[in-house]
Amino acid sequence: MGAPCKVVPYPRRLAIRGFLRFLTRIAFPVLANIEVKGRENIPEGGPLLVVGNHFSFVDPAAMIYVTTWPLEFLGGVERPNAPWITQFIPYLWGYVEVPRRTGGLQGLRKAESVLKQNGVMGIFPEAGSWAKVLRPARPGTAYLATRANAPILPLGLVGMEYLFPTLRKGKRPTVKVRVGEVFGPFGTSGRGKERREQLDEIGHTIMRKIADLLPPEKRGYYSDDPAIREAAKGTEIYPWDV
Repeated sequence: MGAPCKVVPYPRRLAIRGFLRFLTRIAFPVLANIEVKGRENIPEGGPLLVVGNHFSFVDPAAMIYVTTWPLEFLGGVERPNAPWITQFIPYLWGYVEVPRRTGGLQGLRKAESVLKQNGVMGIFPEAGSWAKVLRPARPGTAYLATRANAPILPLGLVGMEYLFPTLRKGKRPTVKVRVGEVFGPFGTSGRGKERREQLDEIGHTIMRKIADLLPPEKRGYYSDDPAIREAAKGTEIYPWDV
């Protein structure tokens, strides 16, 4: 048997996270025209999984901006799409790390421990920002939701991938955050292949809820338009599987 998983205390790092949240609340309205819709859908607390599309390395900042509770994140150890100058910020905030080339069970169990303390966990189900349209979820989000019996709050993040390119042109971009309605929790039955198929379908349900909050041209794999789905082919390939 392996060593028992370390429990991540919730909440934690309140001082530094409070300061970083304060900076986010100041910086976003200065850097961009930010529009938030659906704040009335935000619940008072956990257990809760907050999920969103992942088109930009700055997506976690948008999640921090629109929420108020102590927020944990689950994320990959490697962040190849983030500029080197920003690499230290996740470590300042602190997050639960998952190695990308493994199943990351220890990291998922740590995230589960947060949810079982009625915590709020932020996660991007696509597990990377290598594409600019919606892709299928990796299994970790569905696994967490079922293990911790946690409801899910979907966010649609629109325009985050254009934030810095637009600023470099001397223009102020528009960023939109759409907050959907809480759904779930989910459960599974069976074992092995049967359970994995159930988790995959829960993952697709999660991504469809996010897709509903995005412009049609960004829905990628989950678009109702065959041409958009065709254009998205290949984006579903997880880079760390090849």
